Amino acid sequence: MTAPQALARPASNLSPETLWEMDRRHVLHPWANFGPFEAEGSLVIERGEGAWLWDASGKRYLDAVGGMWCTNIGLGRKEVAQAMAEQAEQLAFCNTFVDMTNGPSARLAAELAARAPGDLNRVHFTTCGSTAVDTAARMVWYYQHAMGRPQKTDIVARENSYHGATFLTQSIGKRPGDRVEEFRYKTDGIHHLSCPDPYRRPEGMSEAAFCDALVAEFEALIARIGADRIGGFFAEPIQASGGVILPPEGYLRRMADLCRQHDILFIADEVVTAFGRLGHWFAAEAEFGVIPDMITCAKGLSAAYVPLGAVIFSDRIWQAMAQVGGRWFTSGFTYSGHPVACAASLKVIEIMEREDLLANAARVGAYLQDRLKPLEDLPLVGQVRGRGLMLCVENVADKATKQPLPDGANESKRISNAAEAMGLLVRPIGHLNVMSPPLTLTETQADQIADTLHRAIRQVTDELVREGHRIG
Repeated sequence: MTAPQALARPASNLSPETLWEMDRRHVLHPWANFGPFEAEGSLVIERGEGAWLWDASGKRYLDAVGGMWCTNIGLGRKEVAQAMAEQAEQLAFCNTFVDMTNGPSARLAAELAARAPGDLNRVHFTTCGSTAVDTAARMVWYYQHAMGRPQKTDIVARENSYHGATFLTQSIGKRPGDRVEEFRYKTDGIHHLSCPDPYRRPEGMSEAAFCDALVAEFEALIARIGADRIGGFFAEPIQASGGVILPPEGYLRRMADLCRQHDILFIADEVVTAFGRLGHWFAAEAEFGVIPDMITCAKGLSAAYVPLGAVIFSDRIWQAMAQVGGRWFTSGFTYSGHPVACAASLKVIEIMEREDLLANAARVGAYLQDRLKPLEDLPLVGQVRGRGLMLCVENVADKATKQPLPDGANESKRISNAAEAMGLLVRPIGHLNVMSPPLTLTETQADQIADTLHRAIRQVTDELVREGHRIG
């Protein structure tokens, strides 16, 4: 981004140029790309309402990214802000360590237990998705030790998965773009299976045969490592940042069956898919027929009004960990069960139920998928995929071979830049453009997303062809 022109003075009375320069000089952004950032700086956002954002110069954007999979009820909800303010006035903070709690924390835990599948009736609050997955991994070790299996500490995940940004969770996840030579990652005791991406299955293999091969790969890993060493399997029901990967039919059920056979805990990482993204409170059972041992969640849990995450786990795990009363679970965070965050989440759940946003996500999500599907007719687009309000456009150089463009082409970022200039925000990830708009999305807004993205892709395709890239 270049420095925005001043069209409207922000509430801070600082000019857009000043805010842009302050950010460029002082802020290290998550996943910072130093070269472009130092040259171009950031887009300074000043205001949000519903699915709309305004930058510091007054330009309006339709936010098809949904913040980062998280602004589920839309921005600017005064009743959420009021609930937070009232709670802050009454009790701004109360630590929940050992044997202290607060009303919003207790009430929210009960609400989550009422909506979670099976016997997932226990809740451990965290600060975000990363800390939820980090806690779930330690809970695997704790549970297996309590069950008399202290050697079952290994963890299994998948290629191209994302499970967080702590040292441990970034080691469990394995997206190529997340691994840099400057960092170190835990490799001992963490194993990665193939990404269950039907679009990139071996040529000539049916989806059913692909599913068989993926399950057989897990069976082979268990045989090689030993079931007595593997404690937990972490899986996003749909791999989100990995490209909105919908697994083959029956895959998750069969993987869960293998876990049960070998006393391996199945952890559904629903940081993205929970709280309406797919039209359900939780997706593992509702969409894929799996009742996991644990669910990790965040993002939609508070609809991004304040940071909040949680691990929801089974009574069986609780009973195993608590069977010897003198044990200590030495994991938690200063802001676990923060009363203001929990009050915000309770209001978010109330709004979602009152406005039937789960049904809207399913209905408008299906409509948006139908409107985006014709993008596959464009030379640059290999596949449009998704479910609910969780969608992805994968760009390729060759539709027949599914060969991507060289990384230097940077087509997905160029598409997002072109869309941004047209008033639409979509997220570039590698050769993908990903969307996760608020669950309040209307069909009119879905039309705007589809029409604008179509224009942006055509524009970038023409530019790439003029630069000598072969596409088609």
